[in-house]
Amino acid sequence: MNDRPSWERDGHSWPNRAHSRFVEAGGLRWHIQEAGSGPPLLLIHGTGAASHSWGGLLPLLAERFRVLALDLPGHGFTSAPAPQQLSLPGMAAAVGALTQQLDFAPEIAVGHSAGAAILARLCLDCGIEPRLLISLSGALLPLRGFAGKWFSPAAKLFARSSLVPRFFAQGARKDPRSVKRMVDGTGSRLSPEGIALYRLLIAYPGHLAAALNMMASWDLAPMLRELPRLRPTLVLVGFAADRTVPLAEAERVQRLLPAARLRILPGLGHLGHEESPFAVFELIVREAEALDARS
Repeated sequence: MNDRPSWERDGHSWPNRAHSRFVEAGGLRWHIQEAGSGPPLLLIHGTGAASHSWGGLLPLLAERFRVLALDLPGHGFTSAPAPQQLSLPGMAAAVGALTQQLDFAPEIAVGHSAGAAILARLCLDCGIEPRLLISLSGALLPLRGFAGKWFSPAAKLFARSSLVPRFFAQGARKDPRSVKRMVDGTGSRLSPEGIALYRLLIAYPGHLAAALNMMASWDLAPMLRELPRLRPTLVLVGFAADRTVPLAEAERVQRLLPAARLRILPGLGHLGHEESPFAVFELIVREAEALDARS
C-alpha cells in the first residue's frame, strides 16, 4: 500500500493545479502554488489539510495579490520531516526556510486553524514581518478544561502507533461517508468535490501520521505568554457555526490582545473559507484596504 499521496497518481484533479510546482527548501521537497501579482500574500492551511483548502479562495486573491500557498511538511504532496520537526517551532522554521528560498516576504499572512499559530510563531521568531496577520478560526491558545488535559497525551499515544493512521486511512477508503461525517462534525457543509479531496488525503496513512505527529508535538503554552508582543496588525476571524475552534476562542485571544480586531462570519463552520471563499476574500480585501488607509 502507498503511504503518501503522489502528484503523478493523485494530482490530476488538484485545485489550481496549473499554479503548482515543487521546490527544495530546508531539506524538504515542497508542493507550492503561486498565482497573481501585487502585494505578497501567504496562505497556511490547518492540520490534516493541504493547499486544496484554498481552492476557491486562491483564484480570487490572485486578482489583487501575489499569492503563495503550500502544503505543510508531511501534508499533501510535501515530503515529511522527522516527527520531532513537526512541532510548532519546527513547522514555523520550515515555512521560514521556504519563504527565504523563494525570496517571498509577505505583507499579508492568512492562516487557518493551526496554520494561524504557525504564522504567529513565525512572526514572533522574526521569520517573516507582515503588516497584517489574519487568523481564520485560529487555534492560537492552549485548549481549556478536559480537552486541554486529554488532547496532547491522546495525540502522543496515537502518534506512537503506526496502526492508528492505517486504521483511519483504511476506513476512509472503505467508507466515503466517514469522511463526510468528519467534515460535518466541524460545523461546515462542503460540496461532494471538497469532501472527495479530504478523502483522498485521509486515505493515505503517511498524511495522517504527519497530522498526528504535528498534534502530538503541539505546545501553545509559550504562545500564551508571547502573543502580546506580536507586531503585525491581527485580525481574528471567527466562524459562528464552528464546532472545532469555537468563536469563544477568538474572543479569548482578543482579551489578551485588545488591539486585535474581531470579525465574525455567520452561518459558517470551521472550514468557512472553503464553504464561502468569496465572503472571506471580501473580508481580506477590506482589512488590507483599511490597513493601507491608516498607513
